[in-house]
Amino acid sequence: QVQLVEYGGGLVQAGGSLRLSCAASGRTFRNYGMGWFRQAPGKDREFVAAITSSGGSTRYADSVKGRFTISRDNAANTVYLQMNSLKPEDTAVYYCAADPWGIATTSSPYWGRGTQVTVSS
Repeated sequence: QVQLVEYGGGLVQAGGSLRLSCAASGRTFRNYGMGWFRQAPGKDREFVAAITSSGGSTRYADSVKGRFTISRDNAANTVYLQMNSLKPEDTAVYYCAADPWGIATTSSPYWGRGTQVTVSS
């Protein structure tokens, strides 16, 4: 089992940048696929980015491709989401997820509580 805590959300102007961090407890972090997801008011939770346990492969939603970068530091038990060129439509609560069986999806078993990102126009 793993516990996840997200950091780094906040208010930023359109065109700005933020870096989210997700700190994981436990000694088996390196065995988990990790992902970032987001949920805007009145909308379903959606996939943003994912990274394999080794960090060797990443995936992105089309809406963030070229603007967001997911990375991980297995020694620090942390996964990051660097968000550049932010748009008002990126406003949402961002969640970190961990999956012991493969790539993180909306069905992954472990989730953080989320961090709010608000992008003003």
